Amino acid sequence: MRILGIDPGTARIGYGIIDLKDDDYTIVDCGCITTKAGKALEIRLMEIADDIEQLIETHQPDVAAVEELFFSKNTTTALAVAHARGVIIEKIKRHDIPLHSYNPMRIKQALCSSGKADKHQMQKMTQLLLELSSVPTPDDTADALAIALCHGNTHRNKSLYMNV
Repeated sequence: MRILGIDPGTARIGYGIIDLKDDDYTIVDCGCITTKAGKALEIRLMEIADDIEQLIETHQPDVAAVEELFFSKNTTTALAVAHARGVIIEKIKRHDIPLHSYNPMRIKQALCSSGKADKHQMQKMTQLLLELSSVPTPDDTADALAIALCHGNTHRNKSLYMNV
């Protein structure tokens, strides 16, 4: 199963594509889509849409996992990121790819067995599960890989219970 993980944003959108075969994860691609501050939001959203489209066409994911938004202070940023997340979701659904959303606590729990894991714990677990020589950077990329791993772990666990 090929999983596309997305950490939504407007300036940087992290993405991670992993394959899950049996109980093994393999990293396929990861990185960040970037847009320039100062450009109109609608231009940035078009750029994000084009880049997500290209990722989907290139890697043909079987499923996608996108982080749910959590903001407590800056509503202006929250609204812009919500727009970006909407564009990302539209592209995924236009390709008829099953979509799963996970909140940050669920992602931490799926990787570290604790919804209160810190950033460093998450990054180290991502590194270990993907057998990488170092922690993925930047943070947006590491987060996107963690989101993909969250879905993989969730899928594996559901499969285990279904086969009992």
